[in-house]
Formats: sequence, structure tokens, C-alpha cells
Amino acid sequence: MTSLGIFQILIYFLVILALTKPVGAFMARVFQGQRTFLHPALRWLETLVYKLSGVREDEEQHWTRYAGALIAFSFFSFLFTYVIQRMQGLLPFNPQHFGAGNVSPDLSFNTAVSFVTNTNWQAYAGESTISYLVQMAALTVQNFLSAGAGMAIAIALVRGFSRQQSRTIGNFWVDVTRAIVYILLPLSLIGALFLSSQGVIQNFSSYTKAITVEGATQTIAQGPIASQEAIKMIGTNGGGFLNANSAHPFENPTPLTNFGQMLMIFIIPAGLTYTFGKMVGNTRQGWAIFAAVSIMFLAGAFFAYWAEQSGNPILTKLGLENHATALQAGGNMEGKETRFGIAATALFATITTDASCGAVIAMHDSFTALGGMVPLFNMMTGEVIFGGVGAGLYGILLFAIKAVFIAGLMVGRTPEYLGKKIEKKEVKMAMLAVIATAAAILVFSGITDVAHFSEKGYWNAPGAAVANTNNSGPHGFSEILYSYTSGTNNNGSAFAGINVNTPWYNLTLGLAMLIGRFLFLLPLLAAAGSLAAKKKLAATSGTFPTDGPLFVGLLIGTVIIIGALTFFPALSLGPIVEHYLMQGGKLF
Repeated sequence: MTSLGIFQILIYFLVILALTKPVGAFMARVFQGQRTFLHPALRWLETLVYKLSGVREDEEQHWTRYAGALIAFSFFSFLFTYVIQRMQGLLPFNPQHFGAGNVSPDLSFNTAVSFVTNTNWQAYAGESTISYLVQMAALTVQNFLSAGAGMAIAIALVRGFSRQQSRTIGNFWVDVTRAIVYILLPLSLIGALFLSSQGVIQNFSSYTKAITVEGATQTIAQGPIASQEAIKMIGTNGGGFLNANSAHPFENPTPLTNFGQMLMIFIIPAGLTYTFGKMVGNTRQGWAIFAAVSIMFLAGAFFAYWAEQSGNPILTKLGLENHATALQAGGNMEGKETRFGIAATALFATITTDASCGAVIAMHDSFTALGGMVPLFNMMTGEVIFGGVGAGLYGILLFAIKAVFIAGLMVGRTPEYLGKKIEKKEVKMAMLAVIATAAAILVFSGITDVAHFSEKGYWNAPGAAVANTNNSGPHGFSEILYSYTSGTNNNGSAFAGINVNTPWYNLTLGLAMLIGRFLFLLPLLAAAGSLAAKKKLAATSGTFPTDGPLFVGLLIGTVIIIGALTFFPALSLGPIVEHYLMQGGKLF
């Protein structure tokens, strides 16, 4: 590792740290219905939404109604996104004349589920598949709606801790509206203007035909990219307008835009930790959560950077120079953009998989075995290391419930968190969420690894292409494992050395995304309802403090140990064994 690379990572973290309190305090005021500096400009829009949709701002919901609203909202969002894709050939803003033939029923299903669940997994190349109208009216809109829904669920769970003897946890429609109007829209507008000023394109032009210096014809994609790029990052969505995602200069042209995009990914998840502390009446609780996820984030970032800067041991044994010098970056530059380099690439890969974003500036498939294991394991934790907008907070609170339960078992007393007894129902709901997602990852990965498919992706007799990967051995297994881990944990990034636009992958990954979203959210809402109905207990000398270093360590240990125990066998078959094979001078 170089001193400049270490400096980049630390500067990024310090900027995030500086933004956490002001952003978090602002969001706390928004979700508590208090007036902010944006209300004079945007309050009319909020009230207009309520009036047009028939929502009563002062009416709250029981957790079952809150969950029902989430399901209904998501279902109709899915239906609209699916239909508009299938109809794109009949709709305007389609200069490339893409039609239903570009988006098969199974691909349309996968894409609709992907964007509604905030996964933004892409089994297609945007510039050769999706019209401008679908990119804007379906995909970009879902970037706002799915992110807003995630924030609403997080706030509902926070209310479960902050309230006592209450039958309600807020109003889903009000929470989503406030998240979009006061937080996502203003930040996205600022982000889009910043990106446009740096060279990210925003137009409705037809694709450009250019003649290269060799005399060949090259097609250069155009489109309304900056507007989608901003919410893609701020909403931790990750779905790129172009197939190369943020590795493409039209989406991410300079190191400055790259740094800005990394800030956009973490700004809301980091701020929500302070929002949590503010809403429960003890900001130290929020800073404890922030400290735990920060330690895990920095550990992952530096480990990934070390692995990538160490380079490929096979090439080292061949006598190639692998150290950074004044004339070369050294390390493993395969699949990376020279304008970003190894440190920024390792940092971006860590951030995007910590935060359920899925945007990429490099091909994770080209990382070293251990470097690629970092983003994979980040997702296997449930993406609670800052996590997505809303998703990270409710995910880490789920682990906090398990952490205090473990602490209670150790000392032989009923566990408490923020004055609420953590009893059988809360623990069951927390474990159901973890088991459902882990089962989806491991079961689908296992079936896909041993199943046989035809070239078109249908089930076939033995002897056909297996799993549609471009690699055999442990790396091929890692590609499959990464796909289902990414889908189930609603991330959307990929190892990319695998053809997933087949009926099998489109349908099973779509199902994995639904499991990862709703079988995680619904148990948490049930837990929120149970917690809100309880009475708060006064702290005593026997109460386990949850705002100090001991709890931070326990929380980190719970996240790491549960992730390791659940997925270590799978990791051993993939990146770990691949690493040892590379050390022995073999690719597979």
C-alpha cells in the first residue's frame, strides 16, 4: 500500500464523519414532522401529494397496515415497471427503436423486481436494451421510490424503540413522501448538477456514429444520464444507464466525480445513524452504531486495498515488477480504470458493497481472490456496514437485537435495548430475517452450481454448459455465489464473468431479490410493532450499556461471527481456495 492510497481512504472517511451529524439532524426533523429550511420551498409539494393520493397526514398505522401499504406500493411499482418495459416499442423517447424483443418476459420480470427491491441488478446492457423513456419513467423513478420505502421502514423500526405502549409506528405513505420530497429530490438535484458540470452527459440525442483512427465505425451511446446517475448513488441503487456502469466516462468522467459519487453513496446511511440517536433521545446510541460500522468499513477498505496492491502472485513468480513506482501503479490493475487507480477502486468496491449500491468503477471479477472476497463478504453480512438508505440502519439494528440477546445469555438476565426488553418474539423475527436470506443465497447457489443448462438457459441433461460461467473451478463458483449474494442482499453488483440473462437466472435471481427484500423487512416491521407496544424500563446498575466501546465490540463480533459461521464453507470453496491455488502458481 502507498501513503497516497491510505490518505485517500482516510480523507474520504473524515468527510463522511463531518457530514454525519448535520445530515442526520436534518433527517430527524423531517421524519418527526418538524419544520426545516426546505419547508418554505417544498411543503406545497408534500401537501399536494397527500391531497392527490387521499392520505391523511395525521393518521398513523399499526405495523400490519404499515406492512400492507409497503406490499401494495411495491406490487403496483413492479407491475408498472414490467408493463412499460414490454411496451417500450410503442412509446416515445426511443431514438434507437428498442422494442419488446429487447426485453423478454423473464428479463422484464427480473428488471422490474430488481428496481422495485432497490437491488438494481442488471442482466442487460442499458445502451442496447432500454429506451430513454423506460430509463426515466420506470427505472429512475423506482430509484426514488424503492429508496424512499427503505428509509420509511428504518424510521418505523426506530419508532419501535423510541415509543412506548403505542399501537402505531407511523404512516408509510407519509414517511415515503417526506423521504423523497425533502431528502432524495434535493440531494439528487444537487448531485445531477454537479455531475453535469463535470462532464456527465444529459440529452435525448440519438446515438453518435464515429470513425476511429483505424477507420472502423464506433457507436457512442447518448441519453439522460446525469439525472439517473445522481439518484443511483444517493439512493444506493447502483443501476447504471450504461453497461459499464460508473467505469464509463459518460457516467463518471474524473477522479472528482468519483469522489463525489462515493460521498453520495454513504451520505444518507451515515446520517441515519445520527438520526437514530436523535429520535431515541440519546445521540450516544447513534454514535455507537456509527463507530461499529465505521470500524468494519475501514477494515474492509484497507484489506481490499492491500490485496489489490499486492497483485497477482503468479505474475510475481514470473519475474514481473509488482510494486508501485514513480512509473507504474504496481499491484493488480486488471479490470481497473487508470484514471482511478488501485486505492480508489478498492475503496469504491468496498463502499458500494457495504451500502447495497451495486455501482462499480471496475470489474470485480478481475480482483484478486482475497480482494474480491471483501465485497462478497460485505454483502454476506446483510450489508449492515452503513448499508443502503434505510436498509443499513434497520439491518444493523437487527444485529443489535441479537447482540444484546447474546449479552443477556452471558449474564443470565433478560436482555434490554434502549429500555425495551428483547424477548422471544423480537429474537424470532430477527433470526427469521437472517435465515431466510442465508437460505436463499446458499440454496440457489448450490442448485445452480450442480445444475445443467442448455445454451438458452433452460434445464437440460448432463453434459451441457454448466451455470453459464466463463470460468471453471473455484472462481466459477465464486461468480455464482456472488450473483445470488448480490441479488438476495439487494446489492446489484456482479463478478460479471457469467451470463445471467437466461430464464433460469432471471427467474431465480428475481425470487432471491424478493426474499431478500420482503422476508427481511416484514419480520422487522413485526418486531417494530412489538417494541412500540412495550413500556420503557428505567436503566439500573444491571443494565448492559449500549452506547460504549464494549457494546461496539460485541456488535462487530456478532456481525462478523454470524456472517462467518453462515458462509465460511461457501467462501472456502470459492475465493479462499482460489487464493491458495494462486499462491501455488495455478489459476484453477
